[in-house]
Amino acid sequence: MATFSLRPLSFGIAVTALMAATAGHAAFKMGDTDVGFTGYIKLDAILTHTNDGQIATGIGRDFYVPSLTPVGGNHESPVFDMHARQSRFAFTTETALEGGKKINGRFEFDMMSTTVGDQRITNGYAPEIRHAFLTYGNWTYGQTWSTFMDANALPDSLDFIGGTDGAVFVRQGLVRYTQGNWQFAVENPETTITQIVAGAVTRVVSDDNAVPDLVARYNFKSEHGAYSVGLLARELSMESGTVNDSVVGYALSVSGKNNVTPSDEVRFTLNYGSGIGRYMSLNTANDAAVSAAGNLEAIDAQGLMLAWKHTWSPQWRSNLILAAESIDNPVAITGGTVTAATRSVSVNCIRQLANKLSTGVEVRYATRELENGQSGELARIQSTVKYDF
Repeated sequence: MATFSLRPLSFGIAVTALMAATAGHAAFKMGDTDVGFTGYIKLDAILTHTNDGQIATGIGRDFYVPSLTPVGGNHESPVFDMHARQSRFAFTTETALEGGKKINGRFEFDMMSTTVGDQRITNGYAPEIRHAFLTYGNWTYGQTWSTFMDANALPDSLDFIGGTDGAVFVRQGLVRYTQGNWQFAVENPETTITQIVAGAVTRVVSDDNAVPDLVARYNFKSEHGAYSVGLLARELSMESGTVNDSVVGYALSVSGKNNVTPSDEVRFTLNYGSGIGRYMSLNTANDAAVSAAGNLEAIDAQGLMLAWKHTWSPQWRSNLILAAESIDNPVAITGGTVTAATRSVSVNCIRQLANKLSTGVEVRYATRELENGQSGELARIQSTVKYDF
């Protein structure tokens, strides 16, 4: 690892020195702070076929988003996309303090969900913040994975997330305290609401919360794996026009990974909640619905993700991923065109060409069902080349 000793120089000079460092988690020094640089470059080639219409260009074509599987449209031909938007980079820092204490930080970006850019000429998508946080002692401050989410339970997938239908997947601003196996956090609140306006079902993002989301999590390990139990309590709120109401939402998450044999690993997550909406399945379900009288009703939802990983050899591995979400919409309020359930199954084969270089192929089949009984299907083949640095 190359190390540089830099005094008060500009950030641009520091970055230039960083890029000149040897490959790997390169680092240099700025005063009392060690700075590292890491990330990966990933190319995805994706062929998608949907039987009830075409997914619009954007995130639903770049990775699997359960709520975007078309329902009730016309049959269209498969579509092919190739992009490197999941590629990411991160700066990490460690600053030594008096008394042996230290501050750690992470500043991470990717281009995956940004709407700035297009495919016409340069594909110049803008970076967006994934993580921006610091840790000091038992405290974490900034934006990172929600404490309600167990990132260790995410499967080994070529897709951006993998078992999306049943997974909790949220990054947001938070303050977290960790003591032993316990974690407690206050996190940024937001409420998404189903409302019928002029006969059309709409999603309202209210931004009317006065109380942060509250999370408690217990993590523990055994001889064969690591497991986690999370609890979430939330205020669901809306103040707009004739609506001025709030209700309490809550959720439970049980997750983990278990080493069944030296070559086999199982990852899983089970989620249930009333008002769990935006935390699970990329907000396929909303948190609540508003009645014609202006009252909010929390929406119940359940999610499951189960992934089996088999390592064939040091160079070859495969994953089978099953995921599902079921939503208990108050149909009298929401109508029958909202999503009632999504399901997906995917299988992949990944080859490790070198220590930091891999390639693979993944096949996915997914369905989305509405409350009125209509459904749509998605079939996808994805091929990837990935270089970690």
